Amino acid sequence: MRKDEVRLNCGITIPVIGLGTYSSNNDRVTTEKAVHLALKMGYRHFDTAKIYGSEGAVGNALRKAIEDQIIPREDVFLTSKLWSGDHHDPVSALKHTLRNLGMEYIDMYLVHWPIKLKPWACNAVPKEEDFEKQLDMETTWEGMQKCLDMGLCRCIGVSNFSTKKIEHLLDFASVPPAVNQVEMHPMWRQRKLREICGKHDIHVSGYSPLGGPGNAWGSTAVVKNPLINSIALKHKATPAQVALKWGLTRGASVIVKSFNPDRLRENMGSLDLKLDDEDLIEIEQLEERKIMRGDFLVNNTTSPYKNLEELWDYEI
Repeated sequence: MRKDEVRLNCGITIPVIGLGTYSSNNDRVTTEKAVHLALKMGYRHFDTAKIYGSEGAVGNALRKAIEDQIIPREDVFLTSKLWSGDHHDPVSALKHTLRNLGMEYIDMYLVHWPIKLKPWACNAVPKEEDFEKQLDMETTWEGMQKCLDMGLCRCIGVSNFSTKKIEHLLDFASVPPAVNQVEMHPMWRQRKLREICGKHDIHVSGYSPLGGPGNAWGSTAVVKNPLINSIALKHKATPAQVALKWGLTRGASVIVKSFNPDRLRENMGSLDLKLDDEDLIEIEQLEERKIMRGDFLVNNTTSPYKNLEELWDYEI
């Protein structure tokens, strides 16, 4: 096993740095170019989702690279997600995703959110009328396990699940989730969630590892934090590299999101950075600050999940 990947409880390995392909512009050509460039720089994990609208572009770029023998399919780790309006039929949803991607299988299929929307809901920020009042996670997970049994994916997991929701899932899951993808960065460290996931051998993958600057729900609070900047100066690194390396030292993988060539290269450079014990202790003492899509979603709808604790009860 290479140093830039970790083994999951399902037996396969996942690269510790992945490229997220959500883009508010959702420009197909730009996304395809970014994937091609990322492959050249060594990226091997590509993260997409139905709601991102990027599955087609990601699939086109990867298929071309495979057909041109730039990289074999087995060296690519591809993640997509079950949208909240598709809980009633994960198998059909994944088959649709595979048609979008032009792939026979994906490596990881995640339940995107622990909420249920009506089948026609297609907005990243749902409207009030889009919400269903109850999610039958047991039925959803049966469908996810069927996707696995049918060979449509190599592993299944979840995203945005709290400790309580993880423990509830484990009460009935025949196949435990291999991954829980959540927002995680030096100012929202997910300590208790990481402990619970570690206890059950569930890998934590951190999205918005830089705090999501540039997103409607994000902030520059991480990369502009004085401590993060001082540690970066000490190691002749960048604040982004320090934030990413912190996540990697915690045993997580990180999903970065930039199509800028310099940023792509900078993010990969975090693999070579070494943080010392003093750095890690100082980061652990930073004030926690949740910077997340969950706040944005809940505070911008009148959904049944107005109580943030119900939707997003991560313990910090």
